[in-house]
Amino acid sequence: MRKPLVAGNWKMNGNLSSAVELASALKDSSLPSLVSTCDIVLFPPALYLTMVVSIINDANFSWGVQNVHFEKVGAYTGENSPAMAKDLLCAYTLVGHSERRTLFGETDNDTIQKVQALLSVNVIPVLCVGETLEERDAGQTLARVEQQIRIVLDALPDPDNLNIVIAYEPVWAIGTGRTATPDQAEEVHTSIRDILRGYSQLLSDKTRILYGGSVNMQNAAILFAQPNIDGFLAGGASLKAAEFIGICETVRQ
Repeated sequence: MRKPLVAGNWKMNGNLSSAVELASALKDSSLPSLVSTCDIVLFPPALYLTMVVSIINDANFSWGVQNVHFEKVGAYTGENSPAMAKDLLCAYTLVGHSERRTLFGETDNDTIQKVQALLSVNVIPVLCVGETLEERDAGQTLARVEQQIRIVLDALPDPDNLNIVIAYEPVWAIGTGRTATPDQAEEVHTSIRDILRGYSQLLSDKTRILYGGSVNMQNAAILFAQPNIDGFLAGGASLKAAEFIGICETVRQ
């Protein structure tokens, strides 16, 4: 059975004081007792990562960065490399988030190179995929998600040994308060599982597929009850300790 995973993407929110408060609240909560049955990952803003890690390190949480550049070193002002993430013991990195694609113009080729660079230093990519409202209304959801996944997997060797997480985030549900229904979410997750199976049965069986897009304590249980939803990538809910704790407690095995 795949171990559930709940990740909190803090995005560009908060300040030093609120980051300390949130990290401390999570450390002092019930969450450290859940990590044997549920992986918990925090993605704070990069400037606060070291401080957050100093607080949560002995709580057995994992952590990561929200973005990396695919080059190893160089004159890329403002960027961070996969090796730097590895230096800070990041276990995961978000890749291909819709906000990176739409707001910063990241391409499918950028996503491919970032995934390759992260795997080369043994940091697990959390590959974000999802459709816009226009694509859903046009009946293009499954085709768009399949395109985003295949373009990455086709560039990677040895699917049996591929260590990756996929996060399905319908773009129209991110930060809007709208959430895909359990049936809508499961339809996409099932399709993703089938796509993975086309590359390798082992890859399909072991890869965790997360749901993101306005997940909260109220909808987490019914979403997690779907057979192909292995956890969540929470955005706004991860900024509220009680909300994030509640989501994590929902997925405990």
